[in-house]
Amino acid sequence: MEKRGPWTVTAKTKAFENPYIELHTYEGIRPDGAPGIYGVMSPKTYAILILPLFADGTTMLVGQHRFPLDNYSWEIPEGGSPKTDPPLDGAIRELKEETGLIAEHWREILQAETSNSVTDELAFGFLAWGLEEGEQELDGTEVVERKRLPFMAALDMVMAGEIRDLPSVAMILKAHYMARSGQLDPALSRAMLNGG
Repeated sequence: MEKRGPWTVTAKTKAFENPYIELHTYEGIRPDGAPGIYGVMSPKTYAILILPLFADGTTMLVGQHRFPLDNYSWEIPEGGSPKTDPPLDGAIRELKEETGLIAEHWREILQAETSNSVTDELAFGFLAWGLEEGEQELDGTEVVERKRLPFMAALDMVMAGEIRDLPSVAMILKAHYMARSGQLDPALSRAMLNGG
C-alpha cells in the first residue's frame, strides 16, 4: 500500500502505453473512505515552451492543427523533450525545428504543471532573444505555419480568446508582467510594450 496525500493506493496498473505516453490506473481508498479509482496520463517527455522575442518587439507564433480537439491553434513554439535531457537543450531544439530560429540568449521564466488533475506532465518555459532566422526542420507529424507579429498583438490575441493553448497563454502573460515590472532588459521591455 502507498499513500498519495489523502488517498491510499492498493494497486497500480499500466492500462496503456505507446511511444509518447503511459496511462496508469490506481485503485485504492478515496479520502472519504470509499473504494476509488484514479487514472493518470504520464507523457514520456517534458513539455517545452519557448517565447521568441525579436529586438523590434515582435514575436513569432506557430499555427497548426491539433488532433485531440480537431482544431487549428495559434501558439508559441512548444514540444516535448526527453526527460534525460536538460530542458534548455529541448528548447533550443524545438525553437529551431518549429520556427527555424536560433537564439543567442535564453532565460527560463516558468515551470508549470499542465493539467494536474489528469496528468503528471511538467512544463518548462523559456524566453529566447538575440534571434537569427533560418529554415524550419519539421518532423513528419507537423505542418506548421509561422506568423511574426508585435508582442502586444499576441497579448491581444490571448485576451480575445484567439490563443487558447494554456501554456502559450501563461507564457505570454508572464512575459508581459516581467516587461512591465522591470524584470527584463529595459530595451527589450520597451520594444515589447511599445512596438520598438
